[in-house]
Parts: sequence; structure tokens; C-alpha cells
Amino acid sequence: MRSPSYSALPARTARAVAGLLLTAGLATAAPAAHADTPAEPATATAAPAAKPYLGWSSWSMQSSKYPGLNPDGDYSYLTEANVLKQTDALAAKLKKYGYEYVNIDAGWWRDQAWKPNFDRYARQKADPERFPRGMKAVADAIHAKGLKAGIYLPVGLEKEAYHDGESPIWNAEGCTTADLVYDDLRTTNGWDSAYKIDFSDPCAQKYIDSQAQLFADWGYDFLKLDGVGPGSFKSGDNYDNVADVAAWQRAIATAGRPVHLELSWSLDIAHAADWKKHSQGWRVDTDVECYCNTLVSWENSVDDRWDDIPAWTRHAGPGGWNDLDALDVGNGEMDGLTKAERQSYATLWAIAKSPLYTGDDLTRLDSYGLSLLTNREVLAVDQGDTPPARPVTPSDPQQVWAAKNPDGTYTVALFNLADAPAAVTADWSAVGFTGRAAVRDLWNHENLGTHRNRITQALPAHGSRLFTVTPRGAAAPVLTPHEAEDAKNTLAGNASVGDCAACSDGRKVGNLYLGGKLTLRDVVVREAGTYQVRVTYLSGDPRSASVSANGGGAKTHRFAATGDWGTTATVSVPVTLKAGANTLTFDSGTGYAPDIDRIDVPQSS
Repeated sequence: MRSPSYSALPARTARAVAGLLLTAGLATAAPAAHADTPAEPATATAAPAAKPYLGWSSWSMQSSKYPGLNPDGDYSYLTEANVLKQTDALAAKLKKYGYEYVNIDAGWWRDQAWKPNFDRYARQKADPERFPRGMKAVADAIHAKGLKAGIYLPVGLEKEAYHDGESPIWNAEGCTTADLVYDDLRTTNGWDSAYKIDFSDPCAQKYIDSQAQLFADWGYDFLKLDGVGPGSFKSGDNYDNVADVAAWQRAIATAGRPVHLELSWSLDIAHAADWKKHSQGWRVDTDVECYCNTLVSWENSVDDRWDDIPAWTRHAGPGGWNDLDALDVGNGEMDGLTKAERQSYATLWAIAKSPLYTGDDLTRLDSYGLSLLTNREVLAVDQGDTPPARPVTPSDPQQVWAAKNPDGTYTVALFNLADAPAAVTADWSAVGFTGRAAVRDLWNHENLGTHRNRITQALPAHGSRLFTVTPRGAAAPVLTPHEAEDAKNTLAGNASVGDCAACSDGRKVGNLYLGGKLTLRDVVVREAGTYQVRVTYLSGDPRSASVSANGGGAKTHRFAATGDWGTTATVSVPVTLKAGANTLTFDSGTGYAPDIDRIDVPQSS
């Protein structure tokens, strides 16, 4: 169940579609003259992707089994008529809140049997039944509403477009599809549905240029490039599409129209610098859709995002954003979520600064869904100059996420990801200050008064709250550092000290696995109490450790991935300490724990 694309399906269905892609014949299409007069450029003056984009995407509905959405077979929802219905609804209901993109996803060049159409230059061509007036007319209709138009392609040269290597390339004399790809016809993208393009041949860039020029002439403002690797559940040289992404960036720059380039899906974080250099956004995770009888479900990857986004947080900012996928919170029963889940879903997307593009049926938004999508205070968190939030507590069922804003306030979110109601506490010292603070509830537009040291809320299963917290005469917590590698500490099992360029003293304790333990000694506090101990750690993947003081009361916490083993992150864990000297132990137990750089202990509980 992966990327929004024609193959983003449960594994057994994806295999069937892959077989169809391999056996489908090349559709015969009449030679099409290239448009000589480009469409009018988009009238945007802001820097590209200065903030996350807002809009609508077709994939959630066209891929769902919800009764009535696809009455003529899988993906049959995707038609010109349906896209324009959603365009009208977006213009009427959401445009004034900043929603502006109408994005057409996979299948616009394929018929209802998924057989593709290409022009004589091996470029995708609109299916005449789905889009009888062609893609330019659709873009024109979207623009007429004051909105922007988006289109979609899989990365690589689609196998059916190869046409025995004989198709000429537009505006590239002497070039054919045989010149674009490797002689062994190696495949690429998340479904192996395309031949890998060989960019050592100048004809390859010419082909990408011709596609970009066609989209510019049609008037498109957005391109989603899908199945991109490393990522899309593929790795290795055949699935390294960095050159493709760079080629698209170059092609867009010369096509005469600003186009937002969005990459999909589950992109490799080790290539974050490449995605940031060549695009304006990148999908960090699998598809949010459940490919079931609703659009999404809580446990079918909506809830995965709390684990998967923290490692990416540092990569988001003006010019490029972490994409969490569609925000399907507006249709109630069709979404497949409780009200609490819908709010939590929207809360995480907003505090992560993800693009907010819904896949819902905008013609039948319920009142609650409309309130989630149009809450101006929450939209300001996503769209303003606030940084993305990240967890300040471990990724346990009860979590606190926070970010310090440029004006000195804090964005603070509380989540209860458990299947039963629970209380969640945001301790101000974990957030980054001590003392008193005024709390504003953003979802309910309500001031909750001044709270000293912390705020606790009772949350339903999968519930959340979102606050702006304004310190009142508060100060930064006073912390006492304790380095993990200090010689007075005790290591057990495989645990060992190693070099760490990112760590505070250039060293860390690692190899905490299968019984490995780190015990920090002489952790001194003046008075007994529960302390929010700040842990700086490194972990290439999510890992757990049991934390205990003085040999008892161990509690297991899950630590989110930091992205790699050379990047640190910090969370605060509650530990009950006695007055005077304490020991503090991190125990891997029967699993694998993160590497520990240091802890910092507040001077008061």
C-alpha cells in the first residue's frame, strides 16, 4: 500500500497491476503537434514553496473501495467532470483559507482498463474518455477559478512509451527512445514500471525537457513525480533517481512557467540534501490511504506518522517541506476515523508543517470536517513562520510535541495514541522554560488561563490538544549535565564508548543491545521528586530502552529515529529521584536501545 500512484495498492493488487503494465499494448495515438504558444505563466511572485502548499488531490477517492466512488471499476473516479466538480467546491469552500492547488493524480493518460496513451514523442497523452477536452482545457478551467493545476508522472520512461526504441523525441533531432535508456533495459521506480533513463546521453535531458515544456504549454503549476528512489521501497543503483529529479528541475527552469516539483514516496532520508536541492517537497512516508472501504484508517499508516516524521523535522523550511500525504478529515464516515482521530491527524500535519492537501470529496464536507480544514489558528501554525514541532517526550502512547516560535511563544501539542482514554501532561521544563505561562487552545479558540510548570489534559483514545503557550516571566530550566561516557559510569554487556562528532564531548555510549546497559552515577539533586531528565541520543531507527533510578521502578520508553547514527535528538523522560546522589540506568533488555550522548538533570523537580 504505497505511494499515491496507479500502483499504490495492497501487495496482491499491486502485483496484478504490475502484470497489466507489462502486458498492456502501446496505444496508437495520432501524432500531436506541439503547442506553439505557452499558456500564461502563473501570477505568483512569492518565492517557490515559501510555505507548505494547500489544496486537493484526486488519489484518495480514485483509489478507495468506498461504495459509489468508483462505480465503473478501480480508479474510474478520475475524470474531467469529477476534477472540475472538486475545483468548484474548493473555490467555493476553501479558497479563501489559502487552498489553491487542484492536483490530478495517476491515470490521466490511461483508459478504464489502464491501457496508456502516448503522443508520437513518447509523452503521456490524456485519455479521451477520462479527459475528453484534453489536459490544457482542464488546467484552463482550474485557472478560471483562480486556482492552480497539478499533474502527475511516474519517474523513468514508461515501458509502453519505449515503442521498440523507435519513437522520436520532440525538439531533439536524431534522438529516439532507444537513446534514452540503458541497452539492457534495466527498470526503475517503485513498481519497476519504467525503464531507467541514462542521463549520460544528451537525448535523455531533451526528453525530460519535452515533457516539462508540454506541461508548461498546457498550463500546469505543479508536478508530482512518483516512485522516486532511493525510496519507494527500493534501493540500489537501478532505483537511484536523483539524476531524474535534477533533470526535471533543469527542465522546469527552462520551460517558461513556474512549477512546484513534489517527490513521492517514502524518500530516503540519506538523500535529503538532494531532495532539498532539486524539489520543493518530498513524501517522507507510505501512502496514507487504506485501499479499503473508506479513504483511510487509523492503524493503516495514519498512526505511523508519529514515528516517522521526527527524523525529517530538521529538513523542513522555506523552499522545501516534508510531505505527510493527504489529509482526509472532512468526510466523516467516508474517512473511516473518529472525530478524535480526525483532529489528531490534522494536528500532526499542521505542527509538522506538512502540505495540507485533502483527498476528501469537497462537495460533501461535513460541518466538523470543514471546521478542521478551515480553522485559521491551526492553519497559521502550518502556514506561518513557526518552525515544525518535534517530540519533546519519548514516542510513547502519550506524547508531547513542541516548537519555540520566533515571537517567544511555543506551539505545544498533546497526543494520546493509546486505544483508551489517558491523561497527558506537558511539563514546561521539557518544552524549554520554567514558571508560569498562558495557554491558548487553538482548535476551540479558547484561552485556558495561566498554568504554572505544566498543563495536564484528559484525552480520549487517539485524541489530541493543540496550544499556543506564552511564558509569563519564565526562565530557561537550569540543568546539570552528565556525559554518558564519563569514566565513573558503569557499562554492562556489549555497551561501549565510541567517537561521536555530533555529541557534546565528541563521545557517546553505544552498542546498547541484548542486555547492554549504561548506568550513570552521582546524579545529584537537592530534593526528592520526579524530574524531567533530558536525554540526548542517536538512533538510525526507532528503539526502546528501560530507564530506572537507583535500581528500581524501570519504565520502557520508545525513542524516535534521529535519521542516522550521526545526528542527535533530545527528549525528556520523567524519573523519580531521591535527595542526594542517584544512579540512572538505560537498559536495552532483550532488544536494541539508542546510543546515549548525555543527560541533563533539572536542579529542581
